[in-house]
Amino acid sequence: MFSAPRGVPDYIPPTSAAFVHVRSTLTRAAELAGYGYVELPVFEDTALFARGVGESTDVVSKEMYTFLDRGDRSITLRPEGTAGVMRAVIEHSLDRGQLPVKLYYAGQFFRAEAPQAGRYRQFHQVGIEAIGVDDPALDAEVIAVGDAGFRALGLTGYRLEITSLGDSNCRPAYRELLQAFLAKLPLDEATRQRAELNPLRVLDDKRPEVRALVADAPLMVDHLCDACREHYELVKAYLTELGVKFVENPRMVRGLDYYTKTTFEFVHDGLGAQSGIGGGGRYDGLMAQLGGQELSGVGFGLGVDRALLAAQAEGVLPEFSRVDVIGVPLGEAARARLVAIAGELRAAGVRTDLVYGGKSMKAGFKVADRSGARVALVLGERDLESGQIGIKTLATGEQVSVALTDVVEAVRKAL
Repeated sequence: MFSAPRGVPDYIPPTSAAFVHVRSTLTRAAELAGYGYVELPVFEDTALFARGVGESTDVVSKEMYTFLDRGDRSITLRPEGTAGVMRAVIEHSLDRGQLPVKLYYAGQFFRAEAPQAGRYRQFHQVGIEAIGVDDPALDAEVIAVGDAGFRALGLTGYRLEITSLGDSNCRPAYRELLQAFLAKLPLDEATRQRAELNPLRVLDDKRPEVRALVADAPLMVDHLCDACREHYELVKAYLTELGVKFVENPRMVRGLDYYTKTTFEFVHDGLGAQSGIGGGGRYDGLMAQLGGQELSGVGFGLGVDRALLAAQAEGVLPEFSRVDVIGVPLGEAARARLVAIAGELRAAGVRTDLVYGGKSMKAGFKVADRSGARVALVLGERDLESGQIGIKTLATGEQVSVALTDVVEAVRKAL
């Protein structure tokens, strides 16, 4: 017997309906802010992620699914969305038109991590990218879209953490300051090498002993240049205008190297160790790094799997049903007529199913009760002769008869 690969979740009914609800709610928030949909390849040239995400990151160095295709080209299953969106923007010259380019995506991503609750090797994200304008109001909009998506799900038990990681003007001096601080610490060899490549990564180390060592490390937010500090203050002011609550976390370090200036994360403490349900930030040098123009960008990735877990933990998911109406035929002629009626109802936008297999009335109603439908259509041979059909409200057991010619309108009123 075959099983799904370890760390790859199946979503089957009824959980799959909740999954679709979460994903569509998050994408709807992007659509309401004017973002257009982009469908990206599931795999890309490995160099795109190595260059765009950063050689020193765990994503590139440890977690990517990379393989040679039949043409001996190095291919990688996408571990994140921003680099692929940027490649598409450059390739299709979207950056040559009206700016900002505002895009959203949804789909599967892949990282070879140790599976645990909320952390999968195949996971799902909804993301947005706004490219081409360096405006703190745009940063605030992006953050607000993510917040709106989570609020539309009914989530309340999360917090938004923000900070600024500076830019190419102020980060080099801070990098030297941080490296000088780290050089005095008794770090293991692997961590010391990481500090040489990207010292910010050390601040993101999850080991308690390392966290204790870097507790007094200098923070980027205290060493911003005037322009970055002004940008950060304006982002916070716009978030306040938008009614988006936030807390500042000057120790935040994102797992990808391309972030500059505004950086943020949505955190839900009800999920245990994997508490991040989404995050993102600004990436001002990424497009040029990938061969495009020197244009700025800002975006996020929201975890659909983790948002679903958060919604389940808070008990805010609505009730889901497969169908609204189910037909219960009693006899062959009745079945033929209900097949036609089901087609009419579906054409009218009503989710409709039938009891199949020639079941008895008792067995048919057991199927109807399990379907989650609100209404059952009951049709037998005598009903056909009289031109009537029964409409039964399954929650109450109340049943009325209507003319067969009026059934579609009667059902729509009953719903």
